[in-house]
Amino acid sequence: MTPPASLTTRFAVPAVDEVGARARAAKFTKRSIKKEAKLAGLKTIVSMMDLTTLEGADTPGKVAQLCRKARQPMTPRYHCPPCAAVCVYPNMVAEAKAQLVGSGLVVASVATGFPSGQYPLDIRLADMREAVAVGAAEIDMVISRGAFLAGDLARVRDEIVAVKAACGDAHLKVIFETGELQTYDNVRLVSQIAMKAGADFIKTSTGKVSPAATLPVTLVMLEAVRDFYFATGARVGVKPAGGIRTAKEALQYLVMVKETLGDDWLTPDLFRFGASSLLRDVELQIAKLTDGNYQSGDYFSLG
Repeated sequence: MTPPASLTTRFAVPAVDEVGARARAAKFTKRSIKKEAKLAGLKTIVSMMDLTTLEGADTPGKVAQLCRKARQPMTPRYHCPPCAAVCVYPNMVAEAKAQLVGSGLVVASVATGFPSGQYPLDIRLADMREAVAVGAAEIDMVISRGAFLAGDLARVRDEIVAVKAACGDAHLKVIFETGELQTYDNVRLVSQIAMKAGADFIKTSTGKVSPAATLPVTLVMLEAVRDFYFATGARVGVKPAGGIRTAKEALQYLVMVKETLGDDWLTPDLFRFGASSLLRDVELQIAKLTDGNYQSGDYFSLG
């Protein structure tokens, strides 16, 4: 379902040319990046990763191992930077925080009723406040897709405003679950709503729904961020998450960011990858470019 035209007009969002968006996104898959530039790009990707574990079987030991991996993804001879953050459920925030002391990495938490967003707002706010209280520096909030698809845009906006106000100093990433939003127009619209409501980042997906991040849908979000910056001067970050599994794909996203938003956005402060399986392939490619041959994947752990 698409929200009524009157509401779309109220939020002043232009229609998206779906064919044009797909065609522009496809062009980013044709760019060729070689040697030193490729190696630099791969290391930049690592520095932008929110290394993530969001499973019912998560344990303190699993989170501790993930934190060690985020702090030092590869052996020192590869000069690989640490990741940007570790992303966990709220009940694992304290463990992750303790493991990351002195590293410069931050803890992100998927509070606020992840992944469904179908909890009462007071419960979602309590979930978020607890995560911040025990050390989360970033909150990845999932919107109520049901409210959005029913046309209740004011509720979506008001809930983002409420979470942002309750975050304190923590940064707010707003997850859309684009695979459930049905159209690029809806993605553009919810991007505008979230940015006006105070989002520090807008994020494609929870990683629990397919399709998750795609080049065209991320392009729509990047263009919304660009237009918001031109209109307000405010820089909002973007985080594609879910379904990005290879270094080749991740490099395509970097090219798209550079050509849409410019070098200012090529920083973990404004662009992140939600990553659970991407890191291993990036490590393999860094090793290949450094050593001249592929290493066995057995030498590169997932966590």
